[in-house]
Amino acid sequence: MTFAEYTQYDGLGLAELVKKGEVSALELVETAIERIETHNPKINAVIHKMYDVAREAAQGDLPDGAFKGVPFLLKDLLGNYAGEPIASGSRFMKDYRPTVHSELVKRYLATGVVVVGKTNTPELGLVPFTEPEAFGATRNPWDTNHSPGGSSGGSGAAVAAGFVPLASGGDGGGSIRIPSSACALFGMKPTRARTPSGPSPDDNWAGLTVQHVLTRSVRDSAAMLDATMGADIGAPYYAPPPQRPYLEDVRTPPDKLKIAFTSLPFMGKTVDSDCKKALTTAVALLRELGHEVVEAAPQIDGKALSIAMLTMLAGKTSANIDEMAALVGRKPKRNQFEVMTWALYVYGKSISANQYAKAITILNAAGRTIAPFFETYDVLLTPTLATPPAVIGSLQPTDAEKRQLELLGRLRAGWAMKAAKMIEQFAETSFEYIPYLPVFNITGQPAMSVPLHWNDVGLPIGVQFVGRYADEATLFRLAGQLEQAKPWFDHRPSGYCI
Repeated sequence: MTFAEYTQYDGLGLAELVKKGEVSALELVETAIERIETHNPKINAVIHKMYDVAREAAQGDLPDGAFKGVPFLLKDLLGNYAGEPIASGSRFMKDYRPTVHSELVKRYLATGVVVVGKTNTPELGLVPFTEPEAFGATRNPWDTNHSPGGSSGGSGAAVAAGFVPLASGGDGGGSIRIPSSACALFGMKPTRARTPSGPSPDDNWAGLTVQHVLTRSVRDSAAMLDATMGADIGAPYYAPPPQRPYLEDVRTPPDKLKIAFTSLPFMGKTVDSDCKKALTTAVALLRELGHEVVEAAPQIDGKALSIAMLTMLAGKTSANIDEMAALVGRKPKRNQFEVMTWALYVYGKSISANQYAKAITILNAAGRTIAPFFETYDVLLTPTLATPPAVIGSLQPTDAEKRQLELLGRLRAGWAMKAAKMIEQFAETSFEYIPYLPVFNITGQPAMSVPLHWNDVGLPIGVQFVGRYADEATLFRLAGQLEQAKPWFDHRPSGYCI
């Protein structure tokens, strides 16, 4: 297999070649390894290589699943692979190796994929860019001065660069959709609990986080969700099962849909003209396809939601770091974490049970408020991001802000309250970049980013489609139609197509 042949196929296409005996799983693995070795130094998407494991698996008896023999990358957060490190973007966890696979990793492996490595992620997946101090910044293959987003930024960059046709991701505030937009990929955030989160007892940010994959084709996403969906034993949440396989939906044109659209940000204030242009282009395409498209949006109190989400994240981050400390057998210390992560940790310890409970109530109320909107409309369309892919470093706290947080940490007295104000300011910057995304983690609805536009300098600009709760089927039907009407598969970043 040459590089060009490898990237001409999606995951299902490569699996079909393996099935026909036209190429072996080992040949695919060696091609993926060669691409990683050639291009990863420029973009830093893969931070842990599993080449020997992959070669052994490719020469063994792989499961006869939909992706048999296809190279695959795991996001280095939540995806426990027994015996391999999972640092979660943190130097505190660099040496930790789980002893068992997570349930979702078991299901990935049952499809026949061959894991060749693990991808970069921000520390604990807390920010919408991938620039951890422990592993360095991941760069966007479309322009290495820009970020692929986060927290699944390593996976997004790796798929965009053609290392693998699909890679795992998780989405707790947009972390599949952000890199999908920034890297011109298809990214489906499934309904809450559509995929399993066990055996961890944690409910992953109060149910906001759900895991799936980033892909170049819609059908790869659908086929992987067909193979991995369903709660595991003892799960705290359960998503209603679909009526038929999602792969069938991709092949089925949707009926005429009533689609609302808006460019008004839910949790921010401004939207770049490139993102508005991507929205208007999508609206025109939908009308050409025969759908009814009208300007409308649910009423959302973005400020209240952002404060409630930040309160929940601080509490969860604090608890998660204590759980990590128990796993590695040592106490967490300030110098072992990035300054903003540590600020969340200490702030989380200052939050009362009363405050946390009130925050959860506000988050839950959003679902009650927004659901009636989807009784009128089948789908909501928005930009995915409020700007084109961010420049590396532009979303980080400034050096002055970092120094101030470090100083407050040393003084201790009144630290948590002062840090909280700085955390809120930093969160506002993040929400300005992703104002359309966290809302639908909060409500648990399925949402997808679709690569339908590029700006004048060639950077990808995605648009987001949101469906009713547990209705990925409508989104997959619409995505299949859009993919046929305006194909994106062969629109690749230059320098990575050979």
